[in-house]
Amino acid sequence: MILFSLLTFTSLNAQQLDSYIQIAEENNPEIQAFNLRYEIAEEKLNEVNSYPDTEFGFGYFVSEPETRTGAQKARFSIRQMLPWFGTITARENYAGSMADAEYVEVAIAKRNLKLSVAQAYYRLYANSSKQKILQENIALLETFHELALNSLEVGSASAVDVLRLQMRQNDLKQQQQTLEQEFQAEKVLFNNLLNRETGAAVSVVDSMEIPRDEIIEKETVTEVHPELLKFDKLYASINEAENLNQKEAAPKLGFGVDYVSVQERTDMMPSDNGKDILMPMVSVSIPIFNNKYKSVTRQNELRQQELEAQRESRLNTLQTKLEEALSNRASAKITATTFLNNIQQANDAEEILIKSYETGTIDFNDVLEIQELQLKFQIGLIEAVKNYYMQSAVINYLSN
Repeated sequence: MILFSLLTFTSLNAQQLDSYIQIAEENNPEIQAFNLRYEIAEEKLNEVNSYPDTEFGFGYFVSEPETRTGAQKARFSIRQMLPWFGTITARENYAGSMADAEYVEVAIAKRNLKLSVAQAYYRLYANSSKQKILQENIALLETFHELALNSLEVGSASAVDVLRLQMRQNDLKQQQQTLEQEFQAEKVLFNNLLNRETGAAVSVVDSMEIPRDEIIEKETVTEVHPELLKFDKLYASINEAENLNQKEAAPKLGFGVDYVSVQERTDMMPSDNGKDILMPMVSVSIPIFNNKYKSVTRQNELRQQELEAQRESRLNTLQTKLEEALSNRASAKITATTFLNNIQQANDAEEILIKSYETGTIDFNDVLEIQELQLKFQIGLIEAVKNYYMQSAVINYLSN
């Protein structure tokens, strides 16, 4: 039954949190901005899939050159330069690789958002649970306060005991009010992550438990983690950039036509009198001084070396964070187990005090001391559970 209850809670908690994460991914403006950047990068494919502008020219001869067949009046021309074979494809491949890199940025942003929403949710749970614990302790102190009043009437307690219990109640009420204010601030942050009204209601589970018999596997940073995949995509984009650079260094071909309007001669009638001139043209642009392209090649090589170093550094950082999260989660579980044992012993001590009241030997100093210990252990347990799940969220971010 305990195992069934735990599995049921885990399922409900995951469903509720997943629904909030889905809302955040749909509404979060940062994710929307990254999606738009990806769409812009994809649109670049249409930009590069084109030829250079076609050139049209017109010239009018102010001083008309005389030819055997007549005077030249005007010149019309059209020119089209064509890149070397495969250059357009190389540009498309480069633009596509940059779009892939932008898509990885979207995946990273979603992971960061998922982590932020999960951790904010767990903070809300911890705050709400602390308020409930404080309310229970206030009610418990009220019970002891009534016992103290009864003992005061029969002379087995002093007015100081009654006042100390009242002051302790006031202190807990103040802590509860402070937590309420913190909850409202945390709720605003949570709703901002979901990009909805800051006053929107937020529902959190009533209780959370740490799995007792979970299977611990050695976690490692996945090689396809988006933060590492980003470097791989950028490395691939540099390969495409170098391929494009080699194509740009190749000769460029140009084709065109010149049309010259010729006026007929009136002084004589030679053959082809007034015949217009049509001259097809072919041109070749050869990059004789190609230091520019050699420099770009060297820059690409250096960029790839830089990316390799950055990827290795980022992998080390992520692995370190993962080890820290695993250690912190294990510590949280140990701490929670200790607090559970202490809470049980404090409850046993409380029962003994209640039974002592029946014999008229209750010590209200012991009452306050036990109550303070109970509250300390209960708050500590809530913090340990919160830390356990917050570290689990970090582990999921790094290893899944």
